[in-house]
Amino acid sequence: MTGPAIELIEVTGGYAGRPVVRDVSLTIRTGERVALVGPNGAGKSTLLRLITGILHPTAGEVRLGGVSVATISRDAIARRIAVVPQVAQLPFSARVEEVVALGRLPHEDPLRGPRPADHAAVGAAIERVGLGPLVGRDARELSLGERQLILVAVAVAQGAPIVVLDEPTVHLDIRHQIDVLDLLVDLNQRDNATIVAVLHDLHLAARWFPRIVLLADGRIAADGPPRVALAPDRIRDVFRVDPLLVGAGAWTEESSAGSPPSLTDPG
Repeated sequence: MTGPAIELIEVTGGYAGRPVVRDVSLTIRTGERVALVGPNGAGKSTLLRLITGILHPTAGEVRLGGVSVATISRDAIARRIAVVPQVAQLPFSARVEEVVALGRLPHEDPLRGPRPADHAAVGAAIERVGLGPLVGRDARELSLGERQLILVAVAVAQGAPIVVLDEPTVHLDIRHQIDVLDLLVDLNQRDNATIVAVLHDLHLAARWFPRIVLLADGRIAADGPPRVALAPDRIRDVFRVDPLLVGAGAWTEESSAGSPPSLTDPG
C-alpha cells in the first residue's frame, strides 16, 4: 500500500439542508478493502455519494489521491472511481455487452469512439464476471441478480483504481454472492484496486473484508478489523440487538477475520 486513495476530513453532508453524515474523518489507503456497515439510515450510501462527488459536502473536504474532489471534473472522477449502484431499472433496451461497454465511456475518444483496447476490456470484464452465457440477451429481460452482475462487470471494464459498491450482493443467491465477493478480493489483490463496499450482511463483511467501518447516526462508531469493529458491545449499542441473536461470525474468529474461505474448504 502507498498513500491515501480516499480522504474525508471532517465531512458533513446530506439532503435538503438535513445532515445525514456528520463530521466524518476517514482515510482509506491505496489497495485497502473496506466494508461500510451499519443500520438503515446510518449514512452508508450517503458516504459513498460524498466520496464519488455526486453529493457535495456542506462542511469539510473529500480528497482522491490528495486532490479535492471539488476540483476534479466528472470525467476525471469516472476514470478514478468505478461505481456499482444498487440495482435499478434500465431505462433503455440494450444487450448485455452494450451495457458493459458503458464502463469504457470515460476512456473513449469522443470523436473516434471505442478503440480495440476498449473492446478488449469489455470482453475481459464479461469473462471475468462470468457473463459469457448472457451475451446477446436484452439486459432488461434478466433477473435482478443477473443485472447486478452486469453492473459489476461495468465497473470491471471501467478499469478504475478505486471501486465503490452499494450493496453489491443484493438480490444475489448465495453462490453469486460468493462469486462477487471473491471477484472483489481478486480485483483488490491482483489489480491492487481499492475496494469500498456497503454491506448489510455482517457475516459477509467480516469474512471478506479485513477492515470494517461501522456507521451509526451519521458518524463512525468503530473502525478496524472485524473482531474490533463488530465486538459484541458494538453490535448491541449500534444495532440495538442482543449479539447472541446475530450468531457467531468471522469477527469472533481472529485467525480468519477478513480472510475469505476457500470454496473447497470443508471448514
